[in-house]
Amino acid sequence: MRTRRPGPFQLPVRDIERHPGEIREHTLDIPTPEKWGEGLLSVPEAEMLELDVRLESVHEGILVSGTVDTSATGVCGRCLIDIVEPVEVEFQELFAYPGDEASDFDVQDDHVDLENLVRDAIVLSLPFQPVCQPDCPGLDPNTGERLTESPGTTEQEPVDPRWAALQQYTPDDGDALRAAPKTEKS
Repeated sequence: MRTRRPGPFQLPVRDIERHPGEIREHTLDIPTPEKWGEGLLSVPEAEMLELDVRLESVHEGILVSGTVDTSATGVCGRCLIDIVEPVEVEFQELFAYPGDEASDFDVQDDHVDLENLVRDAIVLSLPFQPVCQPDCPGLDPNTGERLTESPGTTEQEPVDPRWAALQQYTPDDGDALRAAPKTEKS
């Protein structure tokens, strides 16, 4: 009979299983098995995950808590420039002992599998509209150029033709009209 080799996200709990109060801590560096996340920002395949995990035996199962640090890559939602954003997420979940009650996470064959827990925590923490900087001005709607790279020339918006006749007046014209002598009406 072949024994299944545990995966990188599977941590053994045989020594603390059903011993409430026992604690084990693990530090792991694991590459992501596939791309995690969709949209403008995601964690690419083979990106390293730095996990600090604490396993604590409680009466109901194994309480898993920890943090994961990694990097997500993608594009800015405003100016479409490539960005790399650090991701630091905390997670906590109870892996229940097998029994009558249904649970999302169970202790299986003397181990806990953290892959779904870690993936869900990371993907849910990714911003829907990531930006390269908080005040990113985005793209120019007329030229499509990044406004942060613009040489500083300001292009005038097209004038509504109904107001075009007013463009011939300058601020000095107003002073000339006020200084002009008033004529009497008969």
